Amino acid sequence: MMELCACGSGVAYAECCRPIIKGERRAETAEALMRARYAAYANVETDFILESTHPKHREGYDAEGTREWAEKSDWQGLEIISTKDGGKDDTTGEVEFIARWKEQGQDRVHHERALFKKEKGGWLFTDGKAVTPQPIVRTSPKIGRNDPCSCGSGIKYKKCCGK
Repeated sequence: MMELCACGSGVAYAECCRPIIKGERRAETAEALMRARYAAYANVETDFILESTHPKHREGYDAEGTREWAEKSDWQGLEIISTKDGGKDDTTGEVEFIARWKEQGQDRVHHERALFKKEKGGWLFTDGKAVTPQPIVRTSPKIGRNDPCSCGSGIKYKKCCGK
């Protein structure tokens, strides 16, 4: 049976991220490297996480802790929100993503804008910035308690939909 790649591409792991993780071919884009990094966590190929991180950004990396965490987590999926640059002819790229996993039965979500740099023909992860939820901004005028209800009932909002 074909094992689909954890990165969500719908392609077999053996043809998708595994060759990148195993060093058989390079990631052609920043997004391809991002997907391979997620698949590396999901498949506990965590040496790749360090190898695909820019040397200037490796300080403080905990190889054993990363491997243990990857093993204990149940990887639920990767969603690519957007990419900026990071193509074959670019030298920098940005990939916004949401990674999902379960840890000790708890659903976890990590939303990040990951930054990548291309050096010597290969993409490397440099830094990530967590994306925080944006506050909801009202675009329509606020309905007052004593205004007519917006549903069209003719009743004051506080006595209708505002209950």
